[in-house]
Amino acid sequence: MIDDPLVKQLLTTVVETEDNLPIVEALNDGIETDEEIANKTGIKLNIVRKILYKLYDMGLASYKRSKDPETQWFTYSWKFEKDEVINRIIKDSENYLTMLNEELDREENNMFFVCPQGHARLDFDDASDYEFMCPACGDELEFQDNEEVIAQIKEDIEMVESNFKSFTEKNKS
Repeated sequence: MIDDPLVKQLLTTVVETEDNLPIVEALNDGIETDEEIANKTGIKLNIVRKILYKLYDMGLASYKRSKDPETQWFTYSWKFEKDEVINRIIKDSENYLTMLNEELDREENNMFFVCPQGHARLDFDDASDYEFMCPACGDELEFQDNEEVIAQIKEDIEMVESNFKSFTEKNKS
């Protein structure tokens, strides 16, 4: 599951760097305690704990606390929450698709004007409010053909839908 591109992208965002992904892999393999994970991965214990708590905060890991009867120390047994990872990716993908479709709608239904210096990109209504002059530098705004932007958004939507479809087919419950 961790090798799936969407899962890897989500987890890399949470664990800050791909160098910390072995922590998640060890947790996914059933290694339970932070000490065992640190020993297996060679990653410092404080970093392992930091990552485990980040996963916990996002609902992607859970733990049970137990007390050692001899030492009276607490031991934390961690568990990777695969279902929560799946739910999070589904939710994030749906939100991203919604945002892309709204952006596509905005691009298809508006004319845009840009500052030649790169200060601003305004739709027709906003550009007319500024009398087609850049609000930052005062240069005259130029019409922008946004066909390339529209094509890129459509390509992005296609890619996200394809990845999402592939992910959901692999992870049907």
